[in-house]
Amino acid sequence: MGRPKEFERDTALDGAIEVFCDHGYEGASTDALLDRMGISRQSLYDTFGDKRRLYLEALQRYVEDSVANQIAMLNAPSSPLRGIEAVLLAMASKATVAGATGCLGIGATCEFGQSDAEVSGLLGRSGKRLSAALERRLAEARTKGEIGKEIDPRAAAQFVKATIVGMKVAARGWPHLRATGLAAGQDNPA
Repeated sequence: MGRPKEFERDTALDGAIEVFCDHGYEGASTDALLDRMGISRQSLYDTFGDKRRLYLEALQRYVEDSVANQIAMLNAPSSPLRGIEAVLLAMASKATVAGATGCLGIGATCEFGQSDAEVSGLLGRSGKRLSAALERRLAEARTKGEIGKEIDPRAAAQFVKATIVGMKVAARGWPHLRATGLAAGQDNPA
């Protein structure tokens, strides 16, 4: 009979998510993963299979949690526009936090593009969930008179989602922007 696992699987997965957020798939060494996860090499293989399986599981949990949190913020206020505002402000706030990890979903998109069917499928499904929630809230906003009847909820949802994605991409470059003085509305130092 094998020894029981001496670690909490979810905690180890949280550690892997942090490493993948900071370094991407290719940049994450197995040693860095093992160190942050607090597990042995054999436990990694026994529990998660291999680095790729670990990455896919980490990515799936990350994007599911991220989209669920964004949808919860979107739906919390009774006003649809206040919900959209809450999501946008949360993304803007996170982008300016020193030392905050990057978005694993954005990192995966930048690293793999459409070259990996599993990654693309996972990201595509989560993106559709967020788009549908945004579109639904924008349709509610139109019905409540918060936005004009001429506004197409689907097009507006795509715009809001593109804005969120852009904020996340910009956040990955935040330390560079801060160092060059381009962050927080500073004038170009050049």
